[in-house]
Amino acid sequence: MRTFPLAAVVFVLGALVGAAGDRLPAPPSPPVFPTGAEIVKVTVTVRDSKGALVPDLSADDFAVSEDGHRQKLLLFAPAVVPGHDDALTLDLGLLLDTSESMAQEIRLSQEAATRFLEAIPRARDLLTVFFDEDIRISHYDSEHQQGLFERILDARASGRTALYDAIAVYLSRVEGSSGRKVLVLLTDGDDTRSEVSVEEITQLVRSSAVTIYSVAFPGDHHAGSSRFLSARAFLSFLAGQTGGQVFNPLHSKDLPAIYSTILDELSSQYVLGFTSDNAARDGRFRKLRVDVKPKALKLRYRPGYFAPKG
Repeated sequence: MRTFPLAAVVFVLGALVGAAGDRLPAPPSPPVFPTGAEIVKVTVTVRDSKGALVPDLSADDFAVSEDGHRQKLLLFAPAVVPGHDDALTLDLGLLLDTSESMAQEIRLSQEAATRFLEAIPRARDLLTVFFDEDIRISHYDSEHQQGLFERILDARASGRTALYDAIAVYLSRVEGSSGRKVLVLLTDGDDTRSEVSVEEITQLVRSSAVTIYSVAFPGDHHAGSSRFLSARAFLSFLAGQTGGQVFNPLHSKDLPAIYSTILDELSSQYVLGFTSDNAARDGRFRKLRVDVKPKALKLRYRPGYFAPKG
């Protein structure tokens, strides 16, 4: 397991000013959906009016628009259908908050992490990030996960929380991956240490192609307090901008339903792809709209992407 002090985190991102005020090298371009001659991919979750997943739709049931312009679908792939390896292969990330604010919740968080890993289908890659005021990254494939269980169970809560830095490092690591990128975040949502600002992490998340599911714990601040509400608002933002969800377990008995919800979604989603009719490389945010027949169905997907710039 590699440990990244905050200065190293900032260097990886290449965008921020160090503690002494020295400006680090210029940032790399944020991750973007490919466009122009490439396929823009959108992962869509569909539920009916009762909340049940709808896994049996066809390409003819979907319509995708970019900035109000209807796009021609070049890729349609239900997640359960084999033969679309690049579009559907699952790259899973797990971020585990081990900061002091999680001290009262660390056992439940550890249980959530280990039981989820036991339940998931095998992923192509499993990238785990343990974070408090430092960031520690481990990369596992599906055949070598036993050591990860031991690391999770040995975790101890201490230090301040570099949540934004941890998310930013994860996003930089999965940039360019062709599969479905899914991040499961186990945290109370608070940040007390990051070098990355909330504005910068907002930009990075909106530029990424990762779906974020947050398992939100109460932490050490009271429900209804400004810190609690701010943390919950941030996790809700992550879900809304990436097509994910926020879950709020209070007891071990709440965890199985959370696993089932996430896993059922991953096996019932649709991947839609199109080549944008806008060839401009202007780096601007482009709004996406997905419609489906019948219209009573409810969709969840990311609201847009950033075009390349240059």
